[in-house]
Amino acid sequence: MKRKTDVDSGSEKILALILIILISGCASLKETFKGVAGISTKELEAGRQSAITKTLDCDYFTSFTKVLDALRNMEAYIYAQDIKKHMIAIYVSQEDTTPIGIFFTEVNSSATQLEVSSPSKFSKEYIAEKLFKILGIKPQTTTEKKGDINAKK
Repeated sequence: MKRKTDVDSGSEKILALILIILISGCASLKETFKGVAGISTKELEAGRQSAITKTLDCDYFTSFTKVLDALRNMEAYIYAQDIKKHMIAIYVSQEDTTPIGIFFTEVNSSATQLEVSSPSKFSKEYIAEKLFKILGIKPQTTTEKKGDINAKK
């Protein structure tokens, strides 16, 4: 008769662990792996409350396409894009791997809100300024940023 060895027992444990991971779902494992690999978008999503926001006067699909074209023109490194999740994630360039997220919210059939998010204030402002200039969106004045609608009257 053949006896089980410690190697066989170890193999069974590894197989059981793999089976548990597959059965339980791996959404959190995927996000952890992305974070370790440096391509997670979770941090960008968390920073949306401090995002630079502008509205583009076109539908969502056209906005998404225009932003992709503008980012390619800027030579930004696009590492994630998901039209269903309404987001594009980029690095400033292939050399500068500061993450920046562009999120889309359809306001109506002819307007889409863009949000530029990043943990780096400098990179967020740099990309937003370049992106909005290419898209033809005018920058806000200081009074508009503060929400003073009477400042121009």
